[in-house]
Amino acid sequence: QAQFLESGGGLVQTGGSLRLSCAASGTIDPMGWYRQAPGQQRELVATIVGGGITNYADSVKGRFTISRDKTFKTAYLQMNNLKPEDTGVYFCWSRGATTGWRDLWGQGTQVTVSS
Repeated sequence: QAQFLESGGGLVQTGGSLRLSCAASGTIDPMGWYRQAPGQQRELVATIVGGGITNYADSVKGRFTISRDKTFKTAYLQMNNLKPEDTGVYFCWSRGATTGWRDLWGQGTQVTVSS
């Protein structure tokens, strides 16, 4: 079964930027990012399907960009103009034919935005 290796989280001030990476152990599609703030449910941030069909949560549209490499093994989440409400643990995700139609999650990476 494919596995994810996430990186790129950290501490940043309001208005700053971070870039998250998610490297899969094999070709995988779709790929996406979810996040979970303390005491909150996990929520969708962005997904990318196939050659580049993307979907974003309304709260991040215009600030975050999801992309992937041509091998379909690595996805990126460029996060600009970060806000304190973006704080949380960000999880890489996939669910499709390549995962046996089961949710596959990364271990998560912490993003903290200070005000």
